[in-house]
This record gives sequence, structure tokens and C-alpha cells, in this order.
Amino acid sequence: MHLRPFIVLAAGLSLAACATTPAIDPAEGATRSPFASTYEPAPSVPTLIRGATVFDGEGAELANADVLMQDGRISAVGNNLAAPAGATIIDASGRFVTPGIIDAHSHLGAYPSPSINATSDGNELTQPNTAEVWVEHSVWPQDPGFDRAVAGGITTLHVLPGSGNLFGGRGVTLRPVLDAITVQEMKFPGAPQTLKMACGENPARVYGSRNSSPATGMGNVAGYRQAFANAERYARRARNAAEGNGDPPDRDLELETLAGVLNGDILLQWHCYRADEMANAIEVSHEFDFQISAFHHAVEAYKIGDLLREEGICSAMWADWWGFKIEAYDGIRENIPFVHAAGACAIVHSDSEVGIQRLNQEAAKALADGRRAGVEISRAEAWTWLSRNPARALGIAEETGTLTPGRRADVVIWSADPLSSYAVAERVFIDGAQIYQRDADTDPASDFELGQSYTERAQ
Repeated sequence: MHLRPFIVLAAGLSLAACATTPAIDPAEGATRSPFASTYEPAPSVPTLIRGATVFDGEGAELANADVLMQDGRISAVGNNLAAPAGATIIDASGRFVTPGIIDAHSHLGAYPSPSINATSDGNELTQPNTAEVWVEHSVWPQDPGFDRAVAGGITTLHVLPGSGNLFGGRGVTLRPVLDAITVQEMKFPGAPQTLKMACGENPARVYGSRNSSPATGMGNVAGYRQAFANAERYARRARNAAEGNGDPPDRDLELETLAGVLNGDILLQWHCYRADEMANAIEVSHEFDFQISAFHHAVEAYKIGDLLREEGICSAMWADWWGFKIEAYDGIRENIPFVHAAGACAIVHSDSEVGIQRLNQEAAKALADGRRAGVEISRAEAWTWLSRNPARALGIAEETGTLTPGRRADVVIWSADPLSSYAVAERVFIDGAQIYQRDADTDPASDFELGQSYTERAQ
């Protein structure tokens, strides 16, 4: 019997879940979390941003409002807030303040710049099911794309493996720590791991061309079902052993990941374009009693907005990127606003090292297309596509995504309405620490930006 989706979703979004699925060490008989986050917020001081137009990330717009950050958290949002002793005060009159942007679908670090074969490290295309791999083990922290993403207002990003497999492997939610040496220094504390799956043309094309399964849509679905059936047996044997009934199974990294999806510790992110294939994926989730957190790309999500709402599934979408292959052919520019209007969870994502720098403009395009189609959405509501909703899909909504007091102080000050093509991020704060200021004379974090930086200064 399929559990009620909103109950499952609430469980999946709880930060009680570990940052990684605990592994059982047979020798020690104890649990441990490998590759745990070592992220430490940068030092911050109390900061009061005064007199801005504020989008709170929950859909409200506040005029001439203040935002107070203390101890790395949002302390208060409102009018005429008092500054604590010693606070830094920033006059933001005429400017806009928003929660930091969260990109729910990125490949930075795994497909870094410079983009050459030696750095293309994001997809283990050796078999249809590579659920055992973790993309974080391919992430290169020195990718200059992280620096450029921050300049576009990004404070959190979700890095996924590629989509050539039925099961591509685990994804990871990162902070863009620009001087990180290890990926563990970038891992968002407490964020659940994710699993990347793919439907449609990609896995069928990759493996069908190798005279192996899957080669068709039906082969794709059979592959999902058999893998989860195997994971059920693995999980059942592990539970029985924990209760003193029999020996535990030999550790299997692939089945361990799939079992993590079945028990809700690992959040499922599913690359899928067509409405009928998303409906098939939902049927698989019912059969094996797990929750899908989000469909990615979801070009035809507008056709099943009511189903997505009922199932509690988010859709991470492009504003107007479609038609580049047959399964992406039936796209419309109103996709995002139509999903929103259906009451479902809409997200604007990038899937691009360039698009991640301008996600505010992508949201603006979708908002304009919706309004032209008669969908009344405020600009503050549209901002939920960039912060609150992706936080929900990644299981970190209790920590970031809105300017709610107590949330992490992930804040951007924009030069103008951020849904205008003229706006730029002037200051970016992560956990209350200013990590970016436009036109500041600072050395880039990555050696691969040094030549460009010094050339610009010379000019």
C-alpha cells in the first residue's frame, strides 16, 4: 500500500536524516557516516540591512524593510529594526533583498571549467545501474564556476551525476566555499543525500547502442523495478539481521543506496521530460512505496500539475529550454507558472554552468510568460521558485530558502528588482558572512581565474 505522499514527504524533508546513509561496519557492529561534512561557516558579525524592498522567500514582498542577521542566522525582518551594539549597518534603500538562490540541478565541479575530456567526470557510463557511485567523489572544489555562481546570487547548489544511466548515483548539496580544498568542506551540514535516476531517451540511447538493456522505454521501467525489488530483499535481510534473525547481507553499495531511497533517508531526484513517463515513474514509486522528491527538466509537467500536487512532487524546470530532442519537443514557455498555478511545487533550475549565473533572469522569463497567459503571480511568489521550493526538494527547508527568523542567513542584496535583466547581485551572504561584494578588489579563489582577473585589472 502506498503511503500518503505528504506524510512521506514530511519525513523525507526532515533534517533528522543523516548527511549520508549510515554504513554498517561488520567488524565494529556500529554505524558511521563516511565522507561527513566538515563545513564551517565563515566568521560573521551582526549585520543590519536597512530600507530595502524584501522578498521573504515565502511569497511576501515587504516595502522599506530591514533584515537583521546575527550569529549566522536571520534574527528579524521588519520595519525600523534596532541595530545591536557593534553591528554593521548597510543602507539598502532603492535596493532589493532576497534569500540566496538555490540551484537544485547543477553539475559544477563534476563537469568543471575548463571543459575538456580530462575534467569530464560526472557520469559513470559503465552500466545502467551505478547507484553505488557518489558524485561528490568527482567534484573538484577549485572549479571557477563556483566563484561565478556566487556572483549570480547562488548560496547553495545541488550537484548531480549525469543522466546516461537508469540510476546515475548519489547527488550532494553544497555550499560554494570558494577556498575549499576538499568537497567535505563544502557539504551542506545535515542535508540528505539524493539519488539521481533518469527516464526516457538517455539511458535507452546509451545502452541500446551497446546491444544491451535498456534499449526501450519498457526496458527502462523493467530496470527500475528489478533494481528496487533487489533492494527490498537486501533491506529486508538487513532488518531481520538487526532483529537477531539470520546473518546480515554482504555490504553492497548499489543496494545500500536503493535501500536508502526505500527507507526515506535518500531523496530521489528523477530526470524525466514527458508527462506519461513521469506518470510511469509515480507508479513505480507506488509499487515500492517510496517518495519522489522532484522531477528534473520536467518539460511536460504542465500536463500533470494536479497529479504532481497530489503526490507532493516538485518539478525542477527550465524557463524556455526545450525542443532540442523529441522527448523535449512538447514544451511551452508557461510550464513553470502553470505548474505553480496548479498548486504544485515549481522550481527554476539551471543544469548549466552558465545558466546558474543568471537564474534570477530565468525566473523572470517564466513569470513574464505566465502573466501573458493570464496567470497572476507576484514577483515575490516567483522568488519561491528559486529559494523555498528547491530547499524543500533537497530536504533543507528548515535551514534555508526563506528569511524566516532562525533560518541560516543566506541573503543577497540586489542593485535593482532581481527579476529585471538590469539587476546584479551587489553583496552575497552565506551564514551571515559576506562572501561576495561586487567590484571588490579581491583575488579569485581559483587559479584558473587568475589570468582573467589580472587582465581586467590592467584594463
